[in-house]
Amino acid sequence: MGIFEELQQRQLIAQITNEKEVKELINSGNARFYIGFDPTADSLHVGHFMALCLMKRLQMAGNKPIVLIGGGTGHVGDPSGRSDMRSMMTKKTIEHNCECFKKQMERFIEFGEDKAIMVNNADWLLKLNYVELLREIGACFSVNNMLRAECYKQRMEKGLSFLEFNYMIMQAYDFYYLNEHYNCNLQFGGDDQWSNMLAGSDLIRKKTGRDAHSMTITLLLNSQGKKMGKTASGAVWLDKNKTSVYDFYQYWRNVEDDDVLKCIRMLTFLPLDEIEEMSLWQGAQLNKAKEILAFELTSLVHGEDEARKAQEAAKALFAGGLDDSNMPTTKITMENEDILLSDILLQCKLCESKGEVKRLIQQGGISVDEEKISDINHKITKEQLKKGIKIKKGKKIFHKAII
Repeated sequence: MGIFEELQQRQLIAQITNEKEVKELINSGNARFYIGFDPTADSLHVGHFMALCLMKRLQMAGNKPIVLIGGGTGHVGDPSGRSDMRSMMTKKTIEHNCECFKKQMERFIEFGEDKAIMVNNADWLLKLNYVELLREIGACFSVNNMLRAECYKQRMEKGLSFLEFNYMIMQAYDFYYLNEHYNCNLQFGGDDQWSNMLAGSDLIRKKTGRDAHSMTITLLLNSQGKKMGKTASGAVWLDKNKTSVYDFYQYWRNVEDDDVLKCIRMLTFLPLDEIEEMSLWQGAQLNKAKEILAFELTSLVHGEDEARKAQEAAKALFAGGLDDSNMPTTKITMENEDILLSDILLQCKLCESKGEVKRLIQQGGISVDEEKISDINHKITKEQLKKGIKIKKGKKIFHKAII
């Protein structure tokens, strides 16, 4: 089985242009493909994870990845899937985020001579002359076709800025530039990027007469879907300083039953025949599948030793032994001799608002050192915090707070 057939069996391919040509291209290891990452934060998150795994699979099959960091497009912001405009970032912030991305990607992709390369579209987009761009590239775009694109439809009612309207042209120009200067012949992206990607293929055809192909990967559905990477306390990051290894492990350990085999198929590198055997598992066996998923993905991101520690900590916690050696921990700041538990929950980012804290405590969703707390005004003393308290949120989230 070629890599193309494997991607199909793993249910990764959503849409594709010129299927026969693309199949031959990647099965022969002759694809020089790119995936773009806009630096909207100082860490990649699990929403990027599928793209990184895809690049790794294709590289293992002999294809050459081009990692495109959006230092230029980051100045505009992608409107796809957004109901409002992204916050504008400074040039310094964008450059810092790009450097953070590079360090994290090296865990997944092998860079070097005749291997993967990393480029930053700031190197060409920020040097463009606006009038020249309008004459050379703008003339290739139909406004009528652009307005019909899915990536803009959601924004038309609330208002789409001219700034964001240019994003499709910029992304298309990226593919054209990479095709011209790096022999890039294939682009990958999430299925919400299809309109932008087709624009890139069309631009290359119009400007050069050459064919360049596009393929979108299926985004995880159901509870993982477009909300992939979100927890009650925010995004799930690949940087362990933003999301602890334990929390990362628990995120995957707690996926819903309907999603676990889908995640294993799409994201792990386990053999397909082994995964097919798991597809017959039911009931308690699904918990075993979730443990396999969590361990495999935590190993990919943080290494096998860290994954094993997180797994052992999770098993100890659920067995009732509150071993806190690998439990996520927050250092609490306090001015007086005691502090409201509600303030601790906010500092630990276990809740996002005082209203959420109040509802959670009143509904019996918080325990401290295995004692359920029902009083919204419950206080924790400085002496308790010196020793450290162990907080349980719901049935599955554990956290340690210490002064």
